[in-house]
Amino acid sequence: MTNIIEVDNLTKRYGKVSAVDGASFALEEGGIHGLLGRNGAGKTTVMQLLTGQDFATSGTIRLFGQSPVENADVLSRVCFIKESQAYPDGFKGKHVLKSAPWFFRNWDSDFAHALAADFGAPLDRPMKKMSRGQRSTIGVIVGLASRADLTFFDEPYAGLDAVARHRFYDHLLTDYAEHPRTVVMSTHLIDEAANLLQRVLVIDNGKLVIDADADELRSSATTLAGRAADIDAFVAGREVLDRSRLGGLATVTVAGLSEADRRAAASAGLEASTVSLQELIVSRTGGAHIPEENVA
Repeated sequence: MTNIIEVDNLTKRYGKVSAVDGASFALEEGGIHGLLGRNGAGKTTVMQLLTGQDFATSGTIRLFGQSPVENADVLSRVCFIKESQAYPDGFKGKHVLKSAPWFFRNWDSDFAHALAADFGAPLDRPMKKMSRGQRSTIGVIVGLASRADLTFFDEPYAGLDAVARHRFYDHLLTDYAEHPRTVVMSTHLIDEAANLLQRVLVIDNGKLVIDADADELRSSATTLAGRAADIDAFVAGREVLDRSRLGGLATVTVAGLSEADRRAAASAGLEASTVSLQELIVSRTGGAHIPEENVA
C-alpha cells in the first residue's frame, strides 16, 4: 500500500528544548492509528508539524508525497481537530458547520447535522459560551463529517463524558467502514481506545520509542503471577518490563514469551495474563504513570 505519511529524522527545538527529537516513521494509507505518550511528550507538536501549523527545525515530512507546509492541495485533504481550537468572535456552532465546506472538500452536511442531533450539540449557542464538553462535541462532529483523506484528532474528545466518547468511537468505526480514510488519534485514554487502533506510535521525551502494529504490540508481553521464588527462577535471563512483590508473591511483565514459554510458565505454577496496551506503554516508557486526566 501507499504511504500517506512519511517522516524522516524530524526534529523541532524550542531554544535548548527538543520537543521532537529525530523521529522517523511512515503510515500506510487507510486505518485508525494512535499517537500516544505522556503529557509533554511531543504528540501535539508532531501533529502541528504534520499539518503545516509549525515549522520543523530539521528533517522532512511528506503527506501524499508532498510537503504540507503552505501547500493548499495537501492541506485541503487534511483535517486537524484539537481541543484548543480557536473560533472567530461571535461564531456559533451552526456557523462552524456552515463554514466547514470551505475547508473540507469531502464535507457531508447531512451527516454533520445528524451527528449534531445525536450528540445534542447546541448549534445556536456562541462557541465562547459553550462548556468544554460542548466545544469537544463540535470538534468531533467536524472531524467525522469532514471525511478528509487524513484526519488528526488531538484529544478533542477529552471533554466528553464516557457515554459521549463511546458514541464518538461508534460513529468513527461505522463511518470509517463506509468511507475509508486514514485517522490518527492522540489520546491518553489508551485502554478505552485500544480496540480501535491498528498501529501505535509512542512518543516519549520527544523521541519515537514504539512504532508497531497494535495487535503485535499487545501480544509482545505477558504478565506472570505466582510465588516469588518461582517467578525469579522462570524470568532469569528474560527481558522483564515491570516487577512487583508482596510478601512471598510476585508479579512480573515479561517480553517475548512464546506459546511454549507460556506452557512452561503454567507448568511452573505461574498464572499468565495478557497485558493491556496502556500497561505495556507505561512499562516501555520507564514505568511512569500516564495520567487519566487531560494529558496533552
